[in-house]
Amino acid sequence: MFAKILIFIIALLHVYILILEMFLWDKPAGRKAFGHTAEQAKVSKTLAQNMGLYNGFLAAGLFWSLVAGSILSFPVANFFLACVFIAGVYGGATANRKIIFIQAVPALLALILLNIGL
Repeated sequence: MFAKILIFIIALLHVYILILEMFLWDKPAGRKAFGHTAEQAKVSKTLAQNMGLYNGFLAAGLFWSLVAGSILSFPVANFFLACVFIAGVYGGATANRKIIFIQAVPALLALILLNIGL
C-alpha cells in the first residue's frame, strides 16, 4: 500500500515535470523552476518539450502499474521505477544534483517498498 501511494506521487511529479517542460519552459514558472534566462529557454524550448514528453511516458507507465492486473502491476512498476531512478541519477550527475533527491531517491524508496511488499 505504501509503495502504491509513493508510485502515485511519483507519477504526479512526472506529470508536473511534463507540464513545466512542455508548456511552461519559457514562461516565468518554467524559467524559475529550471533557473534559465529567457534567452536560454527560447533556444532550448524544443529540447525541453522532448524531455517533457519522456517524463509523460514515465508518468503513464507508473499510472499503468497502478491499474494493471495483479500479474502485470509488479513488473510494470519495477520497470518504470527503475527508469525513473536511472533518469534521476543521470540527471543528477549531468544537469543538477537536486534531481537525485527529487527523482532518484523517491523512485529508489518506492522500489524498495514495492519489493519488500509494503
